[in-house]
Amino acid sequence: MNIAKVIVDVPASSTNQTFDYMIPDKFTDMLAVGMRVIVPFGPRKIMGFVVDITSESTFDKLKSISDVLDVVPVLTEELLELGKWVANETLSLSITALQAMLPQVLKSQYKKELVRLTEGRLPDDMEYLFAGRDYIPYEEFEASPISYYQLQKLVQAGEVSIDYLVKSRITKKKVTMVRPAKEMHLLEEALADLAKTAKKQRQLLLYFIEFEKPIEQQRLLKEIQTTTSTVKALVEKGLLETYQQEIMRNPYNDDEFKRTAPLPLTEQQQKAIDPIDEAIEANKHDVFLIHGVTGSGKTEIYLQAIQKVLSKGKEAIVLVPEISLTPQMVKRFKGRFGSNVAVMHSALSAGEKFDEWRRIQRKEVKVVVGARSAVFAPFENLGIIIIDEEHETTYKQEDQPRYHARDVSIHRGQTNSCPVLLGSATPALESYARAAKGVYKLSTLSERTNHKAMPKVDVIDMRNELHAGNRSMFSRTLKEKIEQCLEKGEQIVLMLNRRGYSTFVMCRDCGHVKECPHCDIALTYHKNSNQLKCHYCSYEEKVPQVCPECSSDLIRFFGTGTQKVEETLTTLIPQARVIRMDVDTTRRKGAHEKLLGQFADKKADILLGTQMIAKGLDFENVTLVGVLTADSMLHLPDFRSSEKTFQLLTQVSGRAGRHELPGEVIVQTYTPEHYSIEMASEYNFNDFYKREMGMRKAFQYPPYFYLALITVSHENHVKAVQTTQQIAQLLLKNVGNNTVVLGPTPSPVPRIKDRYRYQCMIKYRNEPHLRKYINKIKTIFADDVRKNNLLITVDMQPYHMM
Repeated sequence: MNIAKVIVDVPASSTNQTFDYMIPDKFTDMLAVGMRVIVPFGPRKIMGFVVDITSESTFDKLKSISDVLDVVPVLTEELLELGKWVANETLSLSITALQAMLPQVLKSQYKKELVRLTEGRLPDDMEYLFAGRDYIPYEEFEASPISYYQLQKLVQAGEVSIDYLVKSRITKKKVTMVRPAKEMHLLEEALADLAKTAKKQRQLLLYFIEFEKPIEQQRLLKEIQTTTSTVKALVEKGLLETYQQEIMRNPYNDDEFKRTAPLPLTEQQQKAIDPIDEAIEANKHDVFLIHGVTGSGKTEIYLQAIQKVLSKGKEAIVLVPEISLTPQMVKRFKGRFGSNVAVMHSALSAGEKFDEWRRIQRKEVKVVVGARSAVFAPFENLGIIIIDEEHETTYKQEDQPRYHARDVSIHRGQTNSCPVLLGSATPALESYARAAKGVYKLSTLSERTNHKAMPKVDVIDMRNELHAGNRSMFSRTLKEKIEQCLEKGEQIVLMLNRRGYSTFVMCRDCGHVKECPHCDIALTYHKNSNQLKCHYCSYEEKVPQVCPECSSDLIRFFGTGTQKVEETLTTLIPQARVIRMDVDTTRRKGAHEKLLGQFADKKADILLGTQMIAKGLDFENVTLVGVLTADSMLHLPDFRSSEKTFQLLTQVSGRAGRHELPGEVIVQTYTPEHYSIEMASEYNFNDFYKREMGMRKAFQYPPYFYLALITVSHENHVKAVQTTQQIAQLLLKNVGNNTVVLGPTPSPVPRIKDRYRYQCMIKYRNEPHLRKYINKIKTIFADDVRKNNLLITVDMQPYHMM
């Protein structure tokens, strides 16, 4: 068994296979499947994953593995299998699927160097560049005026070579420790010999004579109030010694969490958890959908199911939407399971993520709570996977591999014979339809655990406000209610539904809207920098004083950003203290927690934010929720827009009156008659589901049909259209009669970064070989992709039609 099959880190279809390498003797005993290795590949050395070890190869001359990067495999055998499945399902490359499972720091970086091979003299400009060195960073060559052709000739002549260095970015956090270097009685003797003036040295020695154990250098210096030079003096005398010790970066201080005990369950909760417990007992895979109103105690069901899994010695994965990984959610899990929990989400530094991942890999924790990618946690004894707020679109990865965490969870659940739990107050139509058909098992929690009523929802027609002469973004009712709350000392949550709605600049004379020169989309106005920015390609320019089309000076901003709402609030209700939560104010690490903490401590009356505040928050003093632009999502080119609007309104309404004080919700809209707004205001999921399913059936959308979206982009407009046309024709030849192929049509954003984008949509009910056809089509255009900068992306489950 001396041959390794390796998937190399070259994301191209031509390398989407395994390559055979000899295993050198020094690695034969330690190399295992799932480890990362460095292998020679063409002129360079690159990273790869060992996916199999065998004793024969169909090739005669094999190169050898240069180095092994891991001592313990970073991917378990189950994850390697899962990688194959993900690559196949999402039509992505194996290497992309495997990389997606690992923390950022395990993805290698490559550095190029120029190495001098000859003793003889190089051409003058090269000699000048090397300046007596044997090797130089490649960047120095790139910055020099020497031509690539000249370099190529030197490489061919064997005088210079280009080396690729694989740099693995793993950094382990280390601290300096200090400990006694001699036995205690010798330290006591040394203390007696020390000069009386060496006060700090005496204090240090006394400290070690008293405590006899190592201590972190920083802490020691703080306690004795001295500097490193004192320690150094004693180290030089051979009395103390310093050494480096690795510490794990723990983003949370586990002692801060108050331990909680399981709560008694209501009758509905008990009914929901019984079948889950049975599946855990029997090691049986089933998918359970818990449809529970906000505040009905879904989290407690998760916690008790996990408790059951842990008592069997197994492990649990809990996925939560990135946004609701608020301290509140972490607190609930850490409070119940303490340091047995690892937390993975994007606000952690790369080092913290890596340490949390290692705690899972070393079996130091039993529960992982995290966003989408935590579904790949390297557990080997899974007992349950839970997806909270399962309807959230953030569970779908938007670049390769375009997986949906729900599908990956169900696949892992099958492999590990364990239950998968989906929970939501507003389940995705696809999930609810599966539950209605009996594919998933449905449990309904229709009451809040404290038996309080759901808050009353008042829908305000903003058209009437305009007729009455109120041009502000606050209806008269909302303004009055806010003032009443402030008088009573209660708090308010205001949500601005901004998705698909941004502040743009328009000329009031000729109607000209300032667009990005590289992308067909209006530029967004950023007040603090007084710039117009493109959110697709980062182009920016100063705000024009006059209209570039008609030279009028009536150029104005349209749309409402959170900043603008905050300013209006301050003029309308000056006494209100406002905390604003949006992309700008939560950029810095820990900003999220800090702002929510201030609101919880009643340091502000109003929490104003985008949809990041719609879910997962629980404040007892919040009695009023206001939604400012309820319908901004209804007009997006997306068949799910009504569903998303219904979900968002239901979720945000659930933030009011969660405790003793009754709550109310005010929804401002220009289309109050739209069924998604009407039914969300009555918390009527079942009627909404029936109505929306009728629409989906009529227009052939999921869950009645499956969708696949192929997007083609190229700098040349004609090339983009023609390629998309050819793809559509090839598809039509291969698919069944009931399958619809739409396109080519321009994408909703038809140009990004000077590339034209066309798409073709496939709607199908049953196409068992569709993935095979699409792969075939991709091979037909492979040359174009490689040579002509053509891009073809395939999404087998599109959520963003943009």
